[in-house]
Amino acid sequence: MTRYQATLTDTFGGDPNYAWVRRETFEAPDDASQALLIRRAKRAVGLTGRGKTIAIGEVIEHRPHSACMVLFVEHQPENDQ
Repeated sequence: MTRYQATLTDTFGGDPNYAWVRRETFEAPDDASQALLIRRAKRAVGLTGRGKTIAIGEVIEHRPHSACMVLFVEHQPENDQ
């Protein structure tokens, strides 16, 4: 199992704003798909509904439809546990 951090924040003009932030950690199998990581991250921060997901390097970005929010999913280094 691998630990990940989910960061949900608001946007302003399409860019992350960080006026408010919700961060949660969760675990997923080492070979987890992008879809599984997004499902677990959404559950961790209490987000529902569909959106657009893209991978930017090692970060997965999910933008819910009709909401001024963005969800980032990143691998959490072992020493931060």
